[in-house]
Amino acid sequence: MLSLPEVIMGTSCLGNLYQEHPQATKTAIVREFITHAAAPASFDTAGKYGAGLALECLGKALQELNVSPADVIISNKLGWLRVPLTGEEPTFEPGVWKGLQYDAVQRIGYEGILECYEQGNQLLGNYRSNFVSVHDPDEYLAKATDKSHEDNLYDDILLAYKALNDLKQKGEVNAVGVGAKDWRIIKRLSGDVQLDWVMFANSYTLYDHPVELALFMHDLQSRGVFVINSAVFNGGFLTGGDYYNYKPVNKDDESGQAKLAWREKFFALCTKYNLTPATACIRFGLSAPGVKSIALSTTRPEQVEKNLKMTKADIPASFWNEIMML
Repeated sequence: MLSLPEVIMGTSCLGNLYQEHPQATKTAIVREFITHAAAPASFDTAGKYGAGLALECLGKALQELNVSPADVIISNKLGWLRVPLTGEEPTFEPGVWKGLQYDAVQRIGYEGILECYEQGNQLLGNYRSNFVSVHDPDEYLAKATDKSHEDNLYDDILLAYKALNDLKQKGEVNAVGVGAKDWRIIKRLSGDVQLDWVMFANSYTLYDHPVELALFMHDLQSRGVFVINSAVFNGGFLTGGDYYNYKPVNKDDESGQAKLAWREKFFALCTKYNLTPATACIRFGLSAPGVKSIALSTTRPEQVEKNLKMTKADIPASFWNEIMML
């Protein structure tokens, strides 16, 4: 059975998600996390985060702070490879990542995933990823044009997992898992490959928490799979951001208006109970069935300790009763 601290540091901010940040700020964020979080300090990163920039900046920060590789756990979600930038901005997620000097392309398959693994370790410098996974297999499958194409893409994913499990058998990594936004793809994969851990992103939040997912989380727990909840702010939207699950919220369509109306009522309820929206989101995310750890990210060093303290906040039952009525 795996053992990880209750809070894992998400590193999308190190890859310049939504806005560009200097290395000094990124190092300060990592310093605060190492100072205040439970040991061993654990980081969740990916080649997709800023086309490898998050990996590079994490390695630099740890080196600047003289952190021993033996004192950290690094999870690298694989499947995106850094490549030269040929246009004005990256093509893999236009408008999301800022100030990048590289682009990224998807590489999923036996050789492709190993290429991503090796590049990730190179970008980390003196550090290596202990945990590995296939990143966004749901988005990879979404490219399918028909059933036959989807079957071929799924075979690519299975080959990628064969490569990751080969790494584990060789002792190069400690655990193999999966990170995805569509939990149904995680469920499908869990029946076909051996997973040590899973990370649900944007899947079980205060705004969106399907009963079917809760039952699946219970099932994973009973099978000894370590469950991590991530992106509990729905990409920052639940704490006031303009993006919902990394896509701009359109105030002019019905879906966007519904989200904004719900958030307004949510904020009012938090004010009534003298809670920050982030505290409510974090506590709810940790309370999800089977969840052992939560991944949190921030762009402000002074927010790190506050986020960690939110995991212990005492929230009255009446708040939960009221929020379920929104």
